[in-house]
Amino acid sequence: MTTASPSAPPGRLDRALDWIERTGNRLPEPFILFAWLTLVVAVLSSVMAAFGVTVTIPGEAESTPVRGAFSGDGLEFFFTGLAENFIGFPPLRTVVTIMLAVGLAERTGMLAALIRLAFSRAPRWMLPYALGFIGVSGSVMADSAFIIIPPLAAIVFRAAGRHPVAGLIGGFAAAGAGYSTSLFITSLDALFAGITNSVAATLPMAATTVTPISNYFFNIVSAIVLSLLAGLIIDRVVEPGLVRSQFPDTEVDRDDVVGDDVVGDDDVVNEKPAAGGKDDADPMAEPVSATVTPAERRGLRVAGITLLLLTVAVLALVLVPGSPLRNDTGGYLPKSPLLDSVVTLVFLAFFVPALAYGIAAGVIRRGADVPLLMGRALKDLSGFIVLAFILGQFIALFAWTNIGAWLAVSGAQLLEAIGLTGFPAILGFVVLASLLNLFIISGSSLWTLMASVFVPLFLLLGYEPGFVQGAFRVGDAATQVMTPLNPYMIVLLTFVRRYQPNAGLGTVIAKMVPFVVPFWLAWVLILTVFYAFDLPLGPGVDVRVGP
Repeated sequence: MTTASPSAPPGRLDRALDWIERTGNRLPEPFILFAWLTLVVAVLSSVMAAFGVTVTIPGEAESTPVRGAFSGDGLEFFFTGLAENFIGFPPLRTVVTIMLAVGLAERTGMLAALIRLAFSRAPRWMLPYALGFIGVSGSVMADSAFIIIPPLAAIVFRAAGRHPVAGLIGGFAAAGAGYSTSLFITSLDALFAGITNSVAATLPMAATTVTPISNYFFNIVSAIVLSLLAGLIIDRVVEPGLVRSQFPDTEVDRDDVVGDDVVGDDDVVNEKPAAGGKDDADPMAEPVSATVTPAERRGLRVAGITLLLLTVAVLALVLVPGSPLRNDTGGYLPKSPLLDSVVTLVFLAFFVPALAYGIAAGVIRRGADVPLLMGRALKDLSGFIVLAFILGQFIALFAWTNIGAWLAVSGAQLLEAIGLTGFPAILGFVVLASLLNLFIISGSSLWTLMASVFVPLFLLLGYEPGFVQGAFRVGDAATQVMTPLNPYMIVLLTFVRRYQPNAGLGTVIAKMVPFVVPFWLAWVLILTVFYAFDLPLGPGVDVRVGP
């Protein structure tokens, strides 16, 4: 690969990246950003209330006034609801619960061992597709996927005689561009569902309750298609390109790569982790091995048997006539205790096998080790918990002032006036999410911001909140692997510099482009199919609101 001389004038790509960097660096941290937005809502609502602005919600006989935050009722709402707005923030309950179990699975080493085992059993020709599947489904490990999967993939690719950087680039791209989907239920599903419900619950319009499995059918199709697409791109585009450009496939001396001359302060662009991310993780702290030890294999066998027994037990409980998890009609849809138990089921699916793995592999030697490992998982969530405080205040105030309803009705009327109410409106929403994702990397922050306006807006146009959430997933993931504001781009750059010390952010971003465009187009096509044929996105969740 040829690299530009330091004295060469900047090209169009360099200027575009510089603009993204400068613009993004002007954005405050997500916590400060939403603190300012909460203040803006408070001021704006008070001004609108002073002018007597009202909104007529379809189906209601009387108009609803916009309430001012700086009023007697507003101050009462703030002083009496501060703690409840925080603790009652739906994603806080679901994400913390699920991450206790996922954190145990990660801290015991079960997830990493499972990934290494999957790599070790894949033949050479299948490695790109195995990597695509593991990467796209890697969001089950949350942000850890960006740190664990790429270096493991590089090691396995090199051992199989393939270009290690292809594994490195492909692993990061699949994990990032496909971050919003997975074959498995993840904490992200719970997070998005909680935010969606926190908005939809304040609306008078009828809508289906969103659960962590409300996008599951959509996720299954997306994960399979994107996994195959990622493998195809790695195999047919990325690796041949690396070979043609003679990109180094052998690591240089680490001491020549990591240091002030290579990764200095000027190289870290807006280094801020996503909400709940591992801001203290050091990808170079320990050597990464692709070997699965006998103890890990024993642990995985025991974990697999335990998961099988757990599945049989749950199925027996669910399928037995008169099961307490059935609804009043004896079924499961559209609402039942079973669907309301998704968080519990996901917790058990991770916690019980992780506990069995830890004991069998010798990681858990005494009872006190279990809460210790789970506590470390909560430590990783500290950033999200702090952010949840201000997100809860923003959503609660946005709903209480009725600004959200006013924006939704006004926006829906505008779209109807210009004739943009069908799929073009949904596509415009996806494009907007993709553009904003270049600047607001935190998925929870971006969805909180967009859901507050677009969930009620599209509900007025007849679309289920679960479908709008699915559309957001499409726009949320693909572009995040090509923005320098993604803190894990620095992690990837560190890995790439093991092979090419003079690589820069432009190098890794250029390697991401072959993934971003095909992923975005394929995902939009999948969304189009679900829309055109009115297919359910998950159990009980259709595209449009029922008759």
